[in-house]
Amino acid sequence: MKSSQIQKLKKIGERRVREDVAITVEIARSISEISNEIGRRVSVSIDRTGYIQHVIVGNDKSIEIPELDRTRAIDKRLRGLRLFHSYLKEEQVTEEDLMDMVLLRMDYVTISIPGQNGIPKYFISAHINTDENSKSPWIILEKKYPGKISTGILQEIETIEDELGRYKKNLKTSTKVERAFLINVSTHNKKLSRSVESSIEELKELCRTAGIEVVDTFFQKRQSLDPTTVMGSGKIKEIILQAVHKDVDLLIFDLELSPSQAKKISYFCDLKVIDRTQLILDIFAKNAKSRDGKLQVELAQLKYLKGRLTELDDNMSRLTGGIGGRGPGETKLEIGKRRVEERIAHLEKELKSLKQRRELNRKQRKRREIPVVAIIGYTNTGKSTLLNALTNSDVISENKLFATLDPTTRRVRFPEEREIILSDTVGFIHGLPPELSNAFKATLEELGDADLLLHVVDISNPSYKEQIGAVEGILTSLNLEKIEKIDVYNKVDLLEDTNFLENSQDKKVCISAIQKTGFVELLNLVEKLLWAKEQS
Repeated sequence: MKSSQIQKLKKIGERRVREDVAITVEIARSISEISNEIGRRVSVSIDRTGYIQHVIVGNDKSIEIPELDRTRAIDKRLRGLRLFHSYLKEEQVTEEDLMDMVLLRMDYVTISIPGQNGIPKYFISAHINTDENSKSPWIILEKKYPGKISTGILQEIETIEDELGRYKKNLKTSTKVERAFLINVSTHNKKLSRSVESSIEELKELCRTAGIEVVDTFFQKRQSLDPTTVMGSGKIKEIILQAVHKDVDLLIFDLELSPSQAKKISYFCDLKVIDRTQLILDIFAKNAKSRDGKLQVELAQLKYLKGRLTELDDNMSRLTGGIGGRGPGETKLEIGKRRVEERIAHLEKELKSLKQRRELNRKQRKRREIPVVAIIGYTNTGKSTLLNALTNSDVISENKLFATLDPTTRRVRFPEEREIILSDTVGFIHGLPPELSNAFKATLEELGDADLLLHVVDISNPSYKEQIGAVEGILTSLNLEKIEKIDVYNKVDLLEDTNFLENSQDKKVCISAIQKTGFVELLNLVEKLLWAKEQS
């Protein structure tokens, strides 16, 4: 463009529109004239005080809206900006412009249709449809001719926001609870290690633990994942349109997103986007209590997020301080990569020091020849409840995933002056994120010194066989599969049929940790295996 044309565009950006109209004829005429002169569409965004915030130049057919300020007031459902587009020829409002309005939650969009010499012939306005049952996500209003543009647009926008916010008024939960859509995408050409249903149910449990309200779940099967948006733009648009009506600000994917995918989806929809790994990290950050645990969580957070820390990554800035971005590392989420690397190196050094202290403690226990029995198992199978019941302790035990993160040890005395160290460990989970697996090796490596493992299984869970497979896979990856192990089937009190182990092999026992049944058989088996040589 010529310098004179650029100056005209700059002058447009300095003008102000009347607050209570979509656009004034004078400003619309100026925009249409420069648009016709350069042969490109020109758009402006206008805030609710009438100031023009952006002047956007596209091509002859479309406008690409740049990154806008994504911060909206807590009680507001719309962005607080309305758009005005100048078209170069007489045509229908494009779906692309209408979709931008909905996806970016703009207050209003107004289109200038040109007449002779590019001067505005009439205007067409549209806004988001507040009826969630309607097939159309937008409402296109009747055309308005110059001189007949009505006032009162701010009142219309407030009415639209009130309608969109009616869900929030009817919610019984606290306004602090985040509402989310869960998204599961599977491919036809990939063999699944477990069913989609069990995977999504586990994700719901993770959300419950994190304090997230699950509003709806979406499934899609594809030949292969879309490299940019995972699901493809069409399905994403469908989900986002529903998010506008159902007061949802969070999308949680039941898979690990690449940094570019998370960024692209976030830019596309103006919603906070996290994946399964970030949700688990968030729960770990919430539950870590000891210094060791907090350091391990922060290390895992920084290792996972360092590839996502860029100045332009707006999704990361929205994560800070909320679901997916809280915990020991939340103040580190927007510092430079160099400082992140320095912090990671510092954490690894400190964790190494703590590891040496644990090794000294383990050597002392070995010198005393006290057997160590480690309680392991899938998350939320009742490991801490079992520890409490066996030792009369008060370790935190909740019906939530990863309620226990920090290793806890207690002593249990047997007859003949025998005693054991009973150790509770962090719960395992299917597809444990590599960042967490590496960060928590310091915790899990203590299992290598265990003389016996108690593998607690929630027998009431329909997916218990898949959970057993996940635990055994992690034990194999840690080279712990050779340690003697007892399979402890917990929560038998929730089963109607308890005869499933009649023909089972040895080293298996049924218990109810909450009702303290089956403990005699369990302790007898522990004693038999630990002191078998003495008894022989």
